[in-house]
Amino acid sequence: MVRPLLVWGLTRTLLLLFVLKAVVFPGPDVTSDVSVIYRGWYDVLRAGTFPLDDVTWQYPPAAALAVLSPGLLPFLEYATAFFVLVCLADLATLVLLLHAGGRPGRTRLGAWVWVAGVPLLGPTVYARYDVMVTAVAVAALLAGSRRPRLLGALAAFGALLKVWPALLLLGVRRRSAWVSAVVTGAGVAALSAALMPGAFAFLGAQRDRGTEVESLGALVFHVARHHGWEGEVRLNYGSVEFLGPHVDLVSAGAMFLSGAALAWLLLWRLTARRFAPHTFADAAFVAVLMFTVTSRVISPQYVVWLVGLGAVCLCHRASRMRVPVALVLVAAFVTVLEFPLWFAHVVASDALGVTLLFVRNGLLVAAAFLAARTLWRSTVTQGLPDVPASAPAAPAEQAPVSSP
Repeated sequence: MVRPLLVWGLTRTLLLLFVLKAVVFPGPDVTSDVSVIYRGWYDVLRAGTFPLDDVTWQYPPAAALAVLSPGLLPFLEYATAFFVLVCLADLATLVLLLHAGGRPGRTRLGAWVWVAGVPLLGPTVYARYDVMVTAVAVAALLAGSRRPRLLGALAAFGALLKVWPALLLLGVRRRSAWVSAVVTGAGVAALSAALMPGAFAFLGAQRDRGTEVESLGALVFHVARHHGWEGEVRLNYGSVEFLGPHVDLVSAGAMFLSGAALAWLLLWRLTARRFAPHTFADAAFVAVLMFTVTSRVISPQYVVWLVGLGAVCLCHRASRMRVPVALVLVAAFVTVLEFPLWFAHVVASDALGVTLLFVRNGLLVAAAFLAARTLWRSTVTQGLPDVPASAPAAPAEQAPVSSP
């Protein structure tokens, strides 16, 4: 247990040195989102409203808590306080994984996935609030069948932080978890709307987004630029996107693929008959992985979601997600190469930039395919005997503990 904490301390010290600019990381400055954009939102949110006039505000209402959180450390400058809080969320996630990995039938391999996976993404991972969201998601999944109400409440709260944690409920069969999620989500949403106007204006901004240069669909235009395509690359809605002929068609294609992924997941949920204690974690990993791959935007920080969920999967000794999780870790390393290290090559669509994107996105596609196939085979066509939804958890899941 000491070794993962030691490695965590060394790697996170390096990440803090990067974001605090005591050591310069090559490539564009990744901290401006915090020092400029988040800091500006902080002032607006403190005034009692969401930043409705800023198209880069594309987040659910509870995201305001993440942006306002540096106020908890008033003795530090805003950006510094934010980085410290992200580091604390990172540490809390590791502690949860280490604790869970010590139970019968579990392993601390998941904790090592987190220790290694986060720094592979470079300083960007500390310069966004995604680690905070992932910490909530990891806590929800580790609550599991032992505390279904807590699982539901945390998943709903996470969804109001950044939408994707709603997918954590996909493989959950306990009715109490769903009821808790609905009550928590409705309560937080109603409170947000009552306290501050514009709580759900982010939905329009998300609808209008285009094809971001790092996404799977963007590969079409990276190649097309070498064959006479007359579009352009421009900062749009807070990310670098392709704009021009046929972009709307590719964006629509991405949305179609997301719809197809949802249809497959619903089919899996209706046909799955064999549920092991780790199935709900595997299902969450598959769902988020599929929606990440098919999204119109694959920002570098999105990969930390997959690292966190993959870590929970590998806390279960019986999980078969080791190969997909390994592919995600390799993709994390390639991600830091394409952003921020060689992002100029990605924007230019030159050989290096396009190769990096093909490799990174190819790894994520392969991980999604293998993970989905593994989930289907282990729950639909073979696997453990069915465990009724009302049945008690397996003995390994029943050992009393003081926290999830």
